[in-house]
Amino acid sequence: MPRLPGLSVRLKLALSYAGFLAVAGALLLAVVWWFLLRYVPDNSQGLLGVSPNRFLLVRTFAPAAAVAMAFLLLFGLVGGWFLAGRMLAPLTRITAATRLAGHGSLSHRIRMRGRQDEFRELADSFDSMLGQLESHVAEQQRFAANASHELRTPLAVSRTLLDVARKDPTRDRDELVERLYVVNARAIDLTEALLLLSRSDRGNVTRESVDLSLVAEEAAETLLPLAERRGITLDVTGGTARTSGSAELLLRLVTNLVQNAVVHNLPAGGTVTVGTATRGDLCVLRVENTGPPLPPELVPTLVEPFRRGSDRVRTDEHAGAGLGLAIVHSIVRAHGGTLDLVPRPAGGLLVTVRLPGTV
Repeated sequence: MPRLPGLSVRLKLALSYAGFLAVAGALLLAVVWWFLLRYVPDNSQGLLGVSPNRFLLVRTFAPAAAVAMAFLLLFGLVGGWFLAGRMLAPLTRITAATRLAGHGSLSHRIRMRGRQDEFRELADSFDSMLGQLESHVAEQQRFAANASHELRTPLAVSRTLLDVARKDPTRDRDELVERLYVVNARAIDLTEALLLLSRSDRGNVTRESVDLSLVAEEAAETLLPLAERRGITLDVTGGTARTSGSAELLLRLVTNLVQNAVVHNLPAGGTVTVGTATRGDLCVLRVENTGPPLPPELVPTLVEPFRRGSDRVRTDEHAGAGLGLAIVHSIVRAHGGTLDLVPRPAGGLLVTVRLPGTV
């Protein structure tokens, strides 16, 4: 936004210092006049007949006072200019860092030294903001690169299948159609997951009263056939847990958690326990499953988009794109809640979602 040119802050401060000294000098002269000169008699003999009279004192004092006032004004301007420059030096560094950030250099940091004051607090806050922006931009760049790769894979597979069919007309058409259907279905699922992730990241969800216990029962009923095919025991326990949010997104949240718990489980004989409860002003959802032990350093990365732990990769039809827990994390943040992932000592994972409760 263009602005009209004006005085710099440094010059304004210098003028303020000079003006303050001039006013202080004028007050000092006024005090001298009020408490001293006005008591000197204004006659030919002066005070006690031996001192100069008021006229002579004023005539002698006035030039010296004028010189002193001029010196105070000049000293205030020069000293104020110097002091203002010293005081505003940190602001100059902050401004330079802001310009660098505006040109795309998010890796630059001010790192202002010295004791804590307002400027250093501002510099530290700015450094923290730059760090968050750099992390966010890097995350978005990784997300875009991974999304491009994931979307390119099914398209490349489809192209390969079509090339094979074109070069080999005798190939079974039904097999080709079935494989193309599976590949396209995966691409559609991935696209829908990306759209849902983008929607939940914006945070503009339509809110209504939702009972997480009913949502958990609906998700478990939907995924029960999958659990039975894998020999997994799926249990839903707990009481009413009401929160305010989007019923569609919360259903997707619970469905993703339960599906992950079923898919990333023991080959047979595993269990998945889903529980809901109300604790104070929070409603809590817990999804716990058996499975192979998870390294503690792996668990925090599971909520990142397209991040799959080596121990959690599946090669069957439920391999996914690595967006399940990323979508869960995004939905939880959109609803003002928290998501905790804790590896179980015996293997598997305990996921706890805490959302603001409603009456």
